[in-house]
Amino acid sequence: MTQGVVMTTEINATHDPSRRSWVASANVAGTDFPLQNLPFGLFRPVPAGAPRGGVALGEEIIDLALLLEQGWLEGAAAQAAQAATAASLAPLLQCEPAAVHALRVRLSDLFEHGAGIDHSRLRECLLPAGAVQLQLPLRPTAFTDFCTAIDHIRRMARGPAPLAAMSLPVAYNGRASSVQVSGTPVHRPWGQFESQPGSGEVLFAPEPLLDFELEFGAWLRGGNALGEPITVAAAEQMLFGCCLVNDWSARGIQFFESILGPHLGKSFLTTISPWIVTREALAPFRVPARGRGTAEPAVPPHLYDPADRAGGGFSVELTAQLQTASGVRLSITRSTLRDLYWTLAQMVAHQASNGAPLETGDLIATGTVSGAAEEARGCLAEITLRGGAPLVLPDGSTRTMLNDGDTLTLRGMARAEGYVAIGFGACSGTIQPARGAA
Repeated sequence: MTQGVVMTTEINATHDPSRRSWVASANVAGTDFPLQNLPFGLFRPVPAGAPRGGVALGEEIIDLALLLEQGWLEGAAAQAAQAATAASLAPLLQCEPAAVHALRVRLSDLFEHGAGIDHSRLRECLLPAGAVQLQLPLRPTAFTDFCTAIDHIRRMARGPAPLAAMSLPVAYNGRASSVQVSGTPVHRPWGQFESQPGSGEVLFAPEPLLDFELEFGAWLRGGNALGEPITVAAAEQMLFGCCLVNDWSARGIQFFESILGPHLGKSFLTTISPWIVTREALAPFRVPARGRGTAEPAVPPHLYDPADRAGGGFSVELTAQLQTASGVRLSITRSTLRDLYWTLAQMVAHQASNGAPLETGDLIATGTVSGAAEEARGCLAEITLRGGAPLVLPDGSTRTMLNDGDTLTLRGMARAEGYVAIGFGACSGTIQPARGAA
């Protein structure tokens, strides 16, 4: 393989922090979806209507099909919008990057305040977010879950991180058909586990140790031929956009079965946020990749790229909130993507380093995003020290793992000085009893 240089998307007028929208809710401080974001998603009007593509703007959704019908889009921008009008965003991911960029620029111009455009007609192309049902943006062709936060690895290993975790982005190939959109009920899975660790008594029963994992994901465009590795630079260009990921974990099943790695303890459900925040929108929030300490191995040559070292990371803050069935709420973790040991581009390049073919529509996830700080523990197994230090809620109740009726919600916000922060929307699920359980 030849050594490449990662070309990150350049900052342009769509990132201008002075831009404001004539859609008032897009200018509210703290909104996930200001004019600078413009993420893509799939929605279905309520109570009836076919799924189609849209773009989030404040508390509204831009209906791309209506924009096309009214003649607001032409050329490359129209081509990209047309690709997003079907019942999946897969065709959009197959569009040329220049066409997606053209659509983003046109949307920014159309919905900017004071642009000299007839807003009354454009308003006909907006739908209130509360009047639609958000869908899974597309069915992933494959799903790979990595484990790239070294602090998470050390806590779960209860000691030094294994050499392999510091030498390559550890991962497993997950169950793509189990990836579902935020709001999908989380049914407690049945499975096999020991009644008590070391007891030798194996049960088949509803999982007693249900956990969440605070993760970040990326949707891929393009691909590689079977047997053909890719560079980190090529991997960077394959990042279409990002989302939040909760790779729910049945810890009893997972710990008992993990001889070859995770299987049924992970494959019952993975929840993602419905919006795809484009790589272009995230350009102002690129930061240097995590450095290596003196006791840590150097980045291997095939995963080393100077530009990736300089700007392969993301300044994104991640949080998780737990809400009980009685309505008690508590923010239980806060972490940052800056702490990841490997970059997204390195994960993609590693996935293909043995010649495994990647495809448009593949989804990857970072694994649990944990940091060294106490508040930056990205799952209950870490937060409660595997049950040894129960989490105490405001009403005095405790948790070591999730109870039926609990709702777990992940959120993320990309921040950088001098730019408008952008978010990803909620990634949420409520725990339901196991099907058929007494």
